[in-house]
This record gives sequence, structure tokens and C-alpha cells, in this order.
Amino acid sequence: MNRVLNSQNLSIRKVLDSIDQYEVQLLYTQIDRNGDSLILTDYEFQLDERNYFYPASTVKLPIAVLALEKLNFTDTLDRDTRYYIEGDSIENTFAEDISKVFSVSDNHANNRLLEYQGQDDINARLEAKGVTPVRISHRLGIHSDDLTTKPLILYMNDSTTGISESIINSEPLPLNLNGIKKGIGYYKNDSLHSEPFDFSLKNYYPINSQHQVLKRIIFPDLFDKTQRFNLSEDQREFLLSAMHTLPKNAGYDAEEYYDGYCKFFIYGDSKENIPDHIKIYNKVGFAYGTLTDCAYIVDEKNQIEFMLTATILVNKDGVFNDDKYEYDEIGIPFLAALGREFYKYELEIKKAP
Repeated sequence: MNRVLNSQNLSIRKVLDSIDQYEVQLLYTQIDRNGDSLILTDYEFQLDERNYFYPASTVKLPIAVLALEKLNFTDTLDRDTRYYIEGDSIENTFAEDISKVFSVSDNHANNRLLEYQGQDDINARLEAKGVTPVRISHRLGIHSDDLTTKPLILYMNDSTTGISESIINSEPLPLNLNGIKKGIGYYKNDSLHSEPFDFSLKNYYPINSQHQVLKRIIFPDLFDKTQRFNLSEDQREFLLSAMHTLPKNAGYDAEEYYDGYCKFFIYGDSKENIPDHIKIYNKVGFAYGTLTDCAYIVDEKNQIEFMLTATILVNKDGVFNDDKYEYDEIGIPFLAALGREFYKYELEIKKAP
């Protein structure tokens, strides 16, 4: 860990030499295999679940996996069931929406999966599995304070539809965390408000909780059955495939949605293709100047594997909702360089006698 943090890479030094303004947190897991034994060793930097950062689209990972799990509660539903939200005309299958969540981080797909479950159920099931702290309180990409989910119209077969009941969720309580109010101002309805932006009613999904979810997906056998996601092996393989599938392989335009579009570590600052022998199982998030990536990275050719979760805030002017964030100048180059440094470190460990 120290070797990576002491790197002289300019994209890393620019951030770490002015660390306070960027609110960086990271968690790296070294993975050692010896026969049938598997040892995970965590290393952390500035990790503190009491220090708030906005998780953005990283919350889509637990929402997607729990939607897949909930399908097992009803015999007549599976991931290929077609459905639409009452009042909408867009039909999708659960499989299609889960794929969209990972390949291009589609907000509408995520929100449909949230309507299916409700915030309270998502939070309760995560807590029951030992994934804490976490609080999902709202949809993404739209402003809605509606605590009631919309019914789903479900195609039970070619000729029969069913309708799910609306779910009334509890009103979220304000979060009491460090840094819950950020910056010096924010825009709302095209007006500048000269006071810190309040995140206290937003989603809360700290680094350690993100890592907990990822570990349960990648290494379920390390956890007691009560703490695993209740997925069949077929469901888990589908989920893993969705997590690493690149946009071009999911039917999206390769120029607009290049390989590193939702893969910040290693490739986020490049338009180059990711080699076939490298797979990145991850979920990124970017909003309100905060960039986060939670990833399990595998190089099959060199037999390298490690987990890395990191977040950074890039909002130099301290004003939120002004669309002036240093994503491309500082944030993504930092996360990409960080991923490359950990990859190089792992490669050197592997080659060491």
C-alpha cells in the first residue's frame, strides 16, 4: 500500500500532495491462494465510515443483486420476466435492466429495480446479511421525494399479466456524519444558494460496505449462509458476466461507450481496448463531483487478482450543481493511475521468487 501511495506518478501526486481537499478514501484487498486455501488481507487509507461521501451509482450494485435475489421469492418470476412500471410504456426484462446497470450505469434501469423492491426492503436485507452501514433513500437521476413505489406490470406468460402492489417506505432520517454538508454553495432551479450543500437525506454507502457487498459476490463461500446473497449458481454467473461485460459487448456504440467508460481503475483515462485476459468486475459512481469505483480485477494470463475500492471528490470551486467538476482533469486520471500502480505492484509480487 505505501509503495503505491508513494508513487511519483503525477496524477497520484497531484492528489495526495493536497489530500485534504480531495477527501480520498481507499481500501485494497490482497488475495492469496494456496491450494484450496484463500486468504484476503485488507489495507486501508483514510478509511472512515463517519466521513461522508456521495456514493452516486455505486448503490446500483446492491440494488441489482438484491433484485436478482428477490426473484427467487416468487415461483412465477425469473430474470427473463418482462415488465414495465405502471404509467410507463417501456418494457424490459430484469436481466436487461441488470445488464444496463453495469454496462452503461443506466439510471432508469436502476430505478425500475428499486420500484420492484422498495428502499426499506433493500436496507433491511443488506443489514440482515451483515452489510452495514448503508442507507438507500432515493432514486437516481430524477428528483423525487415519493416514498411510495410504483406498481410493476409483470408478464407472467405471453397472455397473462400480473400487477405488484405499491410499497410505502419510511421517511429517511437525516444522516449525522462528518462532512454531510459540503462546499460553499449550490445551484437549485438556476439560482445560486451561498451555503453548504446538505447531503443528509441522500444515499449512504461507505467504502467498507461496498467492499462487503463485492466480497459476498466474488467469494460467497467465505461467508456464513445467512450472510450470503441467496443466488443460484446460474444467477451468480449471470451477475458476474454483467459486471465485467464491456458496453460494446452489450450492444452499445463503442466510440461513445469506450471500454473504460465505466471502468475507472487502470483504463478510465484511456480510449484503448481492455485486453481479453483482463476482466474488471465493478460498479462506478460519479455525481456531485465525487468519483468512486469498487472493483475486483483479474488478469487471467498473469494470474493476478485483487480488490480495490476508492473515492475522490473533485470540486475546486466548492459549488455543487454547477457542472464544474474536475472529473477528466484530476479525478479519473487519479483513479486510473491508482489502478495501474496496484496492478504493477501485484505483477511484481507474482514474479518475485
